[in-house]
Amino acid sequence: MRCNAIVFAAAMFLCLPAVAKGKQASAAPASSPAGPQASANPVSDCSGDFEALHGARQVVDRDQRVPEAQSDPAGASEAKDANLVAVDLERDLMLLEQKQTELTRCILGTYAQDLATDSPGHCFGELLLNFQMRHDGEPARDIPIGRLPGSWAFFYESGMTIDADGAPNAYHPDNLGLDDLANAGAPGNWEGLAKDADGEPFIQGPNDPFPGYYVSATALADRSKPVNDPTRYVDASRIPFVVLPGAMARQLGARVGDFAVVFNRRNGRVSYAIFGDVGPFDRIGEGSVALAENLGIRSDARNGGARRGIVYLVFPGSGNGRPRTVEEINAEGQKLVQDWEGSVSSEACAAPLPAQPVQRNQNTD
Repeated sequence: MRCNAIVFAAAMFLCLPAVAKGKQASAAPASSPAGPQASANPVSDCSGDFEALHGARQVVDRDQRVPEAQSDPAGASEAKDANLVAVDLERDLMLLEQKQTELTRCILGTYAQDLATDSPGHCFGELLLNFQMRHDGEPARDIPIGRLPGSWAFFYESGMTIDADGAPNAYHPDNLGLDDLANAGAPGNWEGLAKDADGEPFIQGPNDPFPGYYVSATALADRSKPVNDPTRYVDASRIPFVVLPGAMARQLGARVGDFAVVFNRRNGRVSYAIFGDVGPFDRIGEGSVALAENLGIRSDARNGGARRGIVYLVFPGSGNGRPRTVEEINAEGQKLVQDWEGSVSSEACAAPLPAQPVQRNQNTD
């Protein structure tokens, strides 16, 4: 399952620059290029890697069946082989991971080559909007957000800043927490802290996880618990979650509690996640400490993160508006990716561009 998520994410997010480029050039359907560089199936050159991955998977499946066969001991010699089987399984799992990574790199390289040759080709989806990132109030760059034909999920590529909100040790009055207190707001305008009716932030007591620290809040919360209970909120140090701008999420039909899958193009690592918090209207590409750790990204909320190469796939309407355990996030994420893979078949990369104009993100939250 993890392999499939990598393969689809690799292909999909390298398609998106072509979608954006095609949109800027013309709103008319794109024709397929002529010549030897126009491949009808850009992953066909990776067939050897596909076969190697399939073989590695078969070896692992065989290794996993051997202990079951040995559960009915037939002699001392078989018992001696049990440890050898365990070692072989560990080795073969490492080889399987290696083959997954090699296949991902092949797909990424093949698509990158196609895009470098200005092939308008084979992987057009629907560009939903260009999200305008801003820095110090000034436009910085656009992040295209799209989806593939037959899919309801939207995707984009950006970097990742690290969010510690919801962790009980996220913020401290003396700025000793996981994150800089400035990122929680300021007196009279606290945004990352739970507050009383007068707007004053709650401080954890002796029976709370981190006495003396502020109670850090997230948009996704267990509303059956009191506002000043640190466990009401989604703990960024334990739960992999993404942060989305509120207005953009509403435009695209997403709400807190929906599920996502996030892919690190630099190392091929994938993590399931939940939409756990709402961020500024003009910034996109933020994830929790736990999500960064899953993806092999430096998870320090003060100095960590990634500048580029992180791709996000969000499933609007997939959640129930409540926090979930890591096990639930992984299980629900797997189901959604399986359904999504079925809906965006190989025909997705042969669909023409839609004719409607591209929107920008709404500049309100």
